[in-house]
Amino acid sequence: MFEEFNSAVMEVNGTHIFFRIKGKGEPLLLLHGFPQTHAMWAIIAPMLAKNYTVICSDLRGYGASGKPQGIEQYTFRRIGSDQLQLMTKLGFKRFHLVGHDRGGRTAHRMALDAGGRVKSLTLMDIVPTYVLLNDLKREVAQAYYHWFFLSQPSPFPEKLIATDPDYFFQNNLTAWGASSLSEYRMDQLQAYRTAWRDPQCIRAMCDDYRATSDFDFSMDEVDLPRRISVPALVVWGSVGAMARSYDMKTIWEERLCTYQTATIKGGHFFPDTAPKETVEALLKFLATID
Repeated sequence: MFEEFNSAVMEVNGTHIFFRIKGKGEPLLLLHGFPQTHAMWAIIAPMLAKNYTVICSDLRGYGASGKPQGIEQYTFRRIGSDQLQLMTKLGFKRFHLVGHDRGGRTAHRMALDAGGRVKSLTLMDIVPTYVLLNDLKREVAQAYYHWFFLSQPSPFPEKLIATDPDYFFQNNLTAWGASSLSEYRMDQLQAYRTAWRDPQCIRAMCDDYRATSDFDFSMDEVDLPRRISVPALVVWGSVGAMARSYDMKTIWEERLCTYQTATIKGGHFFPDTAPKETVEALLKFLATID
């Protein structure tokens, strides 16, 4: 995977962040979600690197990045600050930002906290965190039960997951991903397995969800009156839980000033299962950004 990409580790914000980089042109930062790593971009990143300088990083707590102790270490603001510092150290003042799942929520927070640095914002298969938690729909709670399981006090979820992490996390990929394991590339799937079999990664991912309940919800509540002026793309899987439960074309109206929308065939993990279609949607949007 990631042939000809350079890989490195950068010390930022009190931890270390693993990343890969390749390409020429404007910088484009790709952020993965749960329960994955930067490996989710293995097919997408090389295609984008023909036109952009592509950076794929592991979020703190995931993959080969640092896994500090403490729930407060895993707010979207803290995770986003890592990525902002990474881009600063790489010499990129402004950049295009793409995030899927938890990476999308991180990207949303980055655009709120440092909008001047974000040239464009792409949010993949998410609704605003505050909306999801404040007006929880029955069908969303059933599909996304992991939000509430992972946020339970330690060590309850960690101990249960550790008995068979592959079973638990692969169920996430298939149950609410509207996909089967056969749709994932074996090398990508193996990269995910290597990461989530690490007990510290399991603990950190639980802390990620605990931080959403303990800190992120309140931060988002403070920012409810704000709308992001950065040009944005909202894209979702056609048969995913978000598409079934929300009007994805309008759900971001109160938070984004100007945005386009796109639908990709598949469920939540469409970047894995439909990478070419995902790239096409991204390139079409990015071509509209001055």
